[in-house]
Amino acid sequence: MATNSRLPEGQINILSTLDAGIKTLDSAEEASGITPAKAAFGSVSALLRNIRKSAVHERDYIELGLNCAEICGALDRGTRGQRTEDFSQSVGEAISHLTTTVAEIQRKVMEQSKRNPASDDKVMISAWKSALSKILKTFNTELAIDTNLKISDTRKIVSDIHRVMVEHQGSDGANLPAQTSVCGESPPPPPRTCFGRQDLIEKVVSLAERLKPVALIGAGGIGKTSIALTVLHNDRIKERFGGDRRFIRCDKFPASSSNLLNKLSKVIGAAIENPEDLAPLRPFLSSREMILFLDNAESILDPQGTDAREIYAVVEELSRFPNICLGIASRISIIPPHFECPTISTLSAESACNLFYSIYNNGGRSEVISNLVKQLDFHALSITLLATTAFHNRWNYDELAKEWDTHRSQALHTDYESLAATIELSLASPSFRNLGPHARDLLGVVAFFPQGIDKNNLDWLFPTIRDRKNIFDKFCVLSLTSRTNNFITMLAPIRDHLRPRDPKSSPLLCAARDHYFSRLSVKVDPDAPGFEEARWIVSEDMNIECLLDVFTSLDMDSEVLWGICVYFMEHLYWHKRRYTVLGSKIERLVDGHPSKPRCLIGLSRLYYMLGNYGEQKRVVIHALELARKQENEFQVAQALVFLSRANLFLGLHKEGIQQTKEALGILERLGDTVGEARCWNDLAELFHLDGQLDAAEQAATHSVALLESGQEFRVCRSHQILGRICRSKGEREKAILHFGEALRIASAFEWHSQIFWVHYLLAELFAGEDDFKNAHDHIDQAKSHALDDAYNLGCAMESKARIWYRQRRFEYVVPEALDALEIFGKLGASKGIATCRNLLQEVEREIAGKLLKSMLPIPVDSPSSACGAPASGSTNPAPIH
Repeated sequence: MATNSRLPEGQINILSTLDAGIKTLDSAEEASGITPAKAAFGSVSALLRNIRKSAVHERDYIELGLNCAEICGALDRGTRGQRTEDFSQSVGEAISHLTTTVAEIQRKVMEQSKRNPASDDKVMISAWKSALSKILKTFNTELAIDTNLKISDTRKIVSDIHRVMVEHQGSDGANLPAQTSVCGESPPPPPRTCFGRQDLIEKVVSLAERLKPVALIGAGGIGKTSIALTVLHNDRIKERFGGDRRFIRCDKFPASSSNLLNKLSKVIGAAIENPEDLAPLRPFLSSREMILFLDNAESILDPQGTDAREIYAVVEELSRFPNICLGIASRISIIPPHFECPTISTLSAESACNLFYSIYNNGGRSEVISNLVKQLDFHALSITLLATTAFHNRWNYDELAKEWDTHRSQALHTDYESLAATIELSLASPSFRNLGPHARDLLGVVAFFPQGIDKNNLDWLFPTIRDRKNIFDKFCVLSLTSRTNNFITMLAPIRDHLRPRDPKSSPLLCAARDHYFSRLSVKVDPDAPGFEEARWIVSEDMNIECLLDVFTSLDMDSEVLWGICVYFMEHLYWHKRRYTVLGSKIERLVDGHPSKPRCLIGLSRLYYMLGNYGEQKRVVIHALELARKQENEFQVAQALVFLSRANLFLGLHKEGIQQTKEALGILERLGDTVGEARCWNDLAELFHLDGQLDAAEQAATHSVALLESGQEFRVCRSHQILGRICRSKGEREKAILHFGEALRIASAFEWHSQIFWVHYLLAELFAGEDDFKNAHDHIDQAKSHALDDAYNLGCAMESKARIWYRQRRFEYVVPEALDALEIFGKLGASKGIATCRNLLQEVEREIAGKLLKSMLPIPVDSPSSACGAPASGSTNPAPIH
């Protein structure tokens, strides 16, 4: 049968495929040992010949031919290698029925081919197709086809015809099908780009090749659909499944088992109307390997939705077909068991930027865009929407950044899509609505806190909410939240949409605020009970800072709020040394505000603990002026103490001594014995650095005498100071005794920070004696007690680097010093930064000097001993709590 070279390529390919089908059917007829089957193969072959000759351009006739080929595929699999006597009478009757029906169809087709097909052909052809579908159902019931048998050549013919028609639709052949054929529906085109998902796509492709069920679970807009479509259009998936790649948008039909089954029937090409369950579809589903993705499956898998149990059963059974890879893309994590669930994370920073620039590139790459995608938590849909908005408005990058700062979530909106609509779709789900009236408000509380909610805090944060644990679990099931390090969190763009616009209007947020503030309103004192319990601030400092930042902005005059702010800085001082965004607000408070001196003193303590003594002095001088004006003697004494400590590290020892003595006099008048002991310790350190060693020892000893049982923390500090003084006096054994006593006290109370400093000081002592083994042992122990105190860790690394420097092991000095520098840089600890830089410069000079010497000839009359060893690096005192 010669093909017409003038026909369009798509039609030529269909003709060729029909030719191959006819040839295969002829072979099947010849090879079959069953007389009725031979007749059936012959009848269908004749029908295909007639279709090829007269009606190849008519889509309905082509689909009719595919129906016939479908039935022959079933017949081929059910009869191959069998004999006529192997089958029951009912099977024989079914085969005879096929032969008679096809023969009648062939006669009608021949009559119709003598004229142009009329409009009433469709009704007639539809009736034929319905009859053929019933025959196919009979075959699969009677023959009990084994679904693990090899796919027949006839099935491949059907897939090839379908593929050719789809690939060439819209070509010159006007009568080619405008949509997918009866064999099923092909997936939509792949996304233009799918950045940063290569590993994940490879994993899903590998699972699909092994016919494993796979679920893509994640928040709306994270990229599940893009991943699924990219997989479906992957070359290996195309090669493996051919035209049997199916995709169902589950949000495009009302959630019910009947709608799902109807859609499934259409997609797989079964053409069975209103199936009640999977039974009539099983032959089609079993007949070949297939990959089927259910997209937006949360709309049908919601356990509170219509026919939820029946739908779940259908999906569960689909996942058990050994010849089908079932994929699910869903926001809801309630899926049948045994699915592989690869993690879908947000994009990497690089991929997020690439996604933005693929949509809108306004003059090359910019740090502005890097910052914006970071603020969007690298969330794919949010980045797409922001880039699209910028493209539509033709904003430059600076204009875009300004728009984002001003309007935030409103910028994630185009004329056709918005993040808000995506989020509200999740909130409209039956499962979310079933959580009760407080669910939205609870989500708003989670959204308010940058760190989310510690799941261990649910009982005391929300005591009035019944079933609170279940509600928060459901948030995670619905992918509205996720769990990160024991915290219930959500993506930044979702937070922007859900957080209360007026925090005061949210009763649950205000209640959570009051619970947090009550927990915070305790004086943190290492000698008082509950000191270690106050370490909770380490994991929730950003939440508290956010609360204070927002509510002080709403009520700048509140003494209560600024009093809580002082407690917050007290917690940071002892347990998580860092700066706070509240600092600039504190300094902007009017000088007449009664809380300003306390707040400034608290702020100065943070500067002190981070080694920024210049800023500490500036702030505390201001606090001292205000405290004097307010005639608050205790605050005056506090300010003088911290001013003297700033001067201690700035080298202004005599100035510091005068300020400490003034503070001491005030505290004596007030009868504050513990405050007096602190001042004597401060004087001891100032005398020590001023070279007054005996006076320093007497001051520290007097501090110990003032302290009583229950004030061991200050006693511990006194012994540390005495150890340093004795070391400077050359009384080594006495120094070690004092350090040992300090270590005993600190260990008894598990004060990790004080244990750290004792080992730090012992490392300095042994390093000064060139006892490097003991020096390294102690500084390594100090590191182990730094816990999550970044500043202490940085100090330990810097000390370790100085020990290596004394040994001239520069290859170890540099990495240790660089790590310490990085830590100090993140904290803004100016003293640590300066010390590390100085050490690195010393190493650089020594290495350069050695290199220069190696390049110069050594004079004969200059003994090598003339080159003395470099001076040891000097050590600086570290702040002791």
